Amino acid sequence: MGYFVVTEGRGPGWDASRPRREQDEWDAHAQFMDALVEDGLVVLGGPVGDGVRVLLVIEAESARNIEARLAEDPWMSMEVLRIESIEGWEILLDGRG
Repeated sequence: MGYFVVTEGRGPGWDASRPRREQDEWDAHAQFMDALVEDGLVVLGGPVGDGVRVLLVIEAESARNIEARLAEDPWMSMEVLRIESIEGWEILLDGRG
């Protein structure tokens, strides 16, 4: 197992006239992401900066594992979000105790 940083961006299915929580299938997406947290896959996550991108810290076996799991997100199949990058992360500092 290792840590990965995943960056997601808005896809062509994103409706720019509506905020994040008013996008189609928000509840299904939120439930899916909450389940990934409960499963221990997602360690941290949320919008960064101006909210156009989302950053996820994930603990997984491989990038392929991550791609497969995130593909199950309703927002991925609807192209509301898309994966921009998956990078391994060597954590050298951790102040969470």
